[in-house]
Amino acid sequence: MLTLIAMFSLISLPYAPNALEPVISQQTIEFHYGKHLQTYVDNLNKLVPGTEYEAMALEDIVRRSQGAVFNNAGQILNHNLYFTQFSPLDAANHTPRGAILEAINRDFGSFENFMQEFEQKGITLFGSGWVWLSADKDGKLIITQETNAGNPLTKGLKPLLTMDVWEHAYYLDFQNRRAAHLHALWQIINWDEINRRYTGK
Repeated sequence: MLTLIAMFSLISLPYAPNALEPVISQQTIEFHYGKHLQTYVDNLNKLVPGTEYEAMALEDIVRRSQGAVFNNAGQILNHNLYFTQFSPLDAANHTPRGAILEAINRDFGSFENFMQEFEQKGITLFGSGWVWLSADKDGKLIITQETNAGNPLTKGLKPLLTMDVWEHAYYLDFQNRRAAHLHALWQIINWDEINRRYTGK
């Protein structure tokens, strides 16, 4: 009997499952992280053996693949970036500072303008997908809407921050109130992590 060797595994959360409450409940974490993300990991581990993607890093698979491989690899990468960008509500890193704040003020006029534009892109994205803050090769910040498993990597951008607008990300906590969910997420964004992604330091 052939035994599959898992090449990809579920990331470890940098916080307890209940640490993001009340913005994201433990129940949502258990379903979204524990079941949805685990399914994408399991699916990719079944799809890539014996293919050209077998020895590739996850980011390279996302850049080069299509179809089922892309959908599952993209969702793993998206969720990895999503879940590791948060910190508990009582943490001290929920205000942007340093290089990322300077870039936000430069490219959007103010942090408030940026938040409004970001939320609006999330609210108006039809169906399932993601809204992203990314940087281009010159460090300019760009907000994009990506449907389904889309990731800005495929456009040559560096993904920095994302909000998941698939309903399973918020329905248990906010029902159909996507706008309220997006607005609440700012309370748990770990801006030190976003700054690290931006600067590479």
